[in-house]
Formats: sequence, structure tokens, C-alpha cells
Amino acid sequence: MNNTIRKDDVVMLTYWPAPNPQEVQVATAVVKEWNKLHPGIQVKMQPIPVSQSTEEVLLAAIAGRTTPDVCSNIWPGALAEFTRLGGLIDLDRFSDFDSTMLSRTPRDLIQSLRDPNGHFYQMPWKTNPVMMFYNKRLFESAGVTSAPRSYSQFYAAAKKITCDVDGDGQTDIWMGERDIRPIWWQRWFDYYCFYIAASNGSTFFVNGEPNLDEQASSKVFQFFRTCYSENYFPHTFFQGGDLFLLERKATNFAGPWQIATLQTMAPQLRYGVAPIPVPDGNDGPVHTYGDYKNIAIFSTTKHPKEAWEFVKYLVQAQYDLMLLKVANQIPIRKDMLTNPLFKEYFEQNPNMIEFAKAAVYTRSVDAAPDLKEIFDAISQEYEASAVYGRKSPEEATKSAQQRIKVIVDWNK
Repeated sequence: MNNTIRKDDVVMLTYWPAPNPQEVQVATAVVKEWNKLHPGIQVKMQPIPVSQSTEEVLLAAIAGRTTPDVCSNIWPGALAEFTRLGGLIDLDRFSDFDSTMLSRTPRDLIQSLRDPNGHFYQMPWKTNPVMMFYNKRLFESAGVTSAPRSYSQFYAAAKKITCDVDGDGQTDIWMGERDIRPIWWQRWFDYYCFYIAASNGSTFFVNGEPNLDEQASSKVFQFFRTCYSENYFPHTFFQGGDLFLLERKATNFAGPWQIATLQTMAPQLRYGVAPIPVPDGNDGPVHTYGDYKNIAIFSTTKHPKEAWEFVKYLVQAQYDLMLLKVANQIPIRKDMLTNPLFKEYFEQNPNMIEFAKAAVYTRSVDAAPDLKEIFDAISQEYEASAVYGRKSPEEATKSAQQRIKVIVDWNK
């Protein structure tokens, strides 16, 4: 009996991963193994064409109907625009979608990725939790014995650590520092990750409608206002080098990519990783912002069932382990610290354990139109209230809430 598959019977799928070398390496290995095991469904891998942003490339491809079947670099903040243009298919049309999602993804995290229309257009894949890196030498030298969990503990540590080393009247070491320029995406690493922590996992929207937690937002603005007014953070942005690498600031808010930078640029630096500080009295797990990239199937596909099978193949544990090893990125899996497959990796990379713990408590940005404009508004309020003190935290929060509503109403 001849089992040879005729060329005309072979289903061809196109897959676009992110263009960075690490993810291309993972994608190449996954596709090679898939094609070996599935002679009747072959996948062609092509990194997303390099441009100013992935989102611009995908929007242009949707408009020109030149999208791939599958892409694994979907930023949730662009999802509203993609779905408005009819660019994606809903994944919950597949009978095993729920079981596939629940087998790896925490239930409350699943709900945060549901579209306002009730459907799911993205398969959760990876996240980069924003955490607090802290310099152990600077902490110990100042007599600070542990990473601060609360705002008051952070202030107490900052009072000891921030100092003028050489006696010239100028601060040489700060507790922290942020890029104060009103650049919208910079707020993911100060206001937004702190807001998610302070609000116990809330984002800006509920069921597609603006729903800013005003109490949490005001506390976050006040936290940074105190950091700047007490000179724990400098009122400037240093372009001459990374102050954390230079050991001139004691904390840095960043994702797991920071580990590779430290290993390469400052191998002598002793550091720890801890959750984002929260308001005094906030108990329980600490939530944070996670820089999500998820997987989607585009509506131009002629083979949705086969594309879905490939998506399920992409999120297998063995390839999640490869993502960890090659790219130092955190898969969205609830069993990472209990599955024996990952044990050796975490033994060899202990600092990644904190990120794995945090992954299940991450939140992304909302799938809302004009998210850039919303974060532009937040950036301006952050600058006015936190950095320069021209507005009270409460005034900045109310202004942010009003501006978000105006932006959303304008786009209805």
C-alpha cells in the first residue's frame, strides 16, 4: 500500500515569529520537528518583517490581506484594532479551546484576556513580569537587610541608601531612577506596574469600559511624588549609562531580560529580585505588569483547524522549556515550578524563579483602541503630579480618568 502524500494534498501554513534571533532559533526548532511529524501539514516559518513595530507590519498585512496563518508576537494592546478590521479568528470556536487554555493558564488570567465581545482571539504564550531588582551591596552597606514590600519600607530603605558619597553636596547614589520623559510606554515600568500591584490586579477597563481604580491610582502617584520630593529619585534622566549597572541606584524595575544584561555587562554585581512594592496594608500575592506576547490565527487562513493544531503544538511544555533556555522569557504556565521538566533549568537559574512565581499574577494592557493615547495621557499626569508636584495625586487621577473616557468616547 502506498502511503505517500501527493504534493497537491499537503496543507501549507505560514508562521511568523518575532524577528529577534532567540525566538527565531526557537521557531526554527519547533517548525523543523512539526514538519517531520506532520507530512500532510507543512509549516513555512518567516520572521515578522523588520519595521518600526510589529503592530504596524501586522496592520498593513491585515489591510492588504497578506497576513500569515499564525503569528506568535501578538501584543494584547493591538488586539482591538486587529479585531475591528476583522483580522483574527476567535479561538473559542474550537471544541478543545477551553481544555487547552485551562491545562496551562490560571483561570483568572484567562478572563483578563477575554475580548469585550466575549470571545478569545489570542492564545496566552509568554510574559515578562516587571519586578524590582535591588543591589545587595548597596542595601547591606546602608544596613537594609531585606527587599521592601510596602511603600513605607521602601521610603525607610531609601532614606538610608540615598546619599552623597564624596561630600560635594550632590547626591551620588539614589534609591531608584526612572525615565521621566513623557514617553507612553515608559509608564509600563513605573506607574502601570505599580497601579496593577496597588489595585490587586486591576487594569484600566472592565468589559470594554474605562474603570480606573482611583484609590489605587492616587496611591501610586503619591508614592512616586514622595520619591521625587525626598530626592530618593533624581529629577532627570541620565543618558550616560545605566545607573543600576554603574551601582549608582539601588533598585530597578525591569523584566527578566535584565538578567542577561547584568550577566554580560556587570557580572560582579550582586543583586536580588523581589515583587513591586505595594501600599501599606496590601496583603496577599503581588500582581504586576507583564509584557505579553501571545499567539493568534489570522482570518485569511484557508486552514483554521490545521492552524489551531499547530498553535497547540507551539505551547507544549518542551518548547516552553526551550523558550526559557534560549530566550530567557517566561511561558504562561501554571505548573512551571512543579513540573519536573523545568526543575533543572530553575536550579541553574535561581533568579528566574521569582519571575516564574510572578507570571501567574501578571496583567497585560487592555485590548482597547488608542492605547498609546491613553498612556500618553497617563505620562502627562505622571510628569505633572509625581515628578514636578504641580497637581495633587487625586487631581492627576481624576484628570487621567476623564481623559481616558474622552479618548474612548471619541473612538466609539
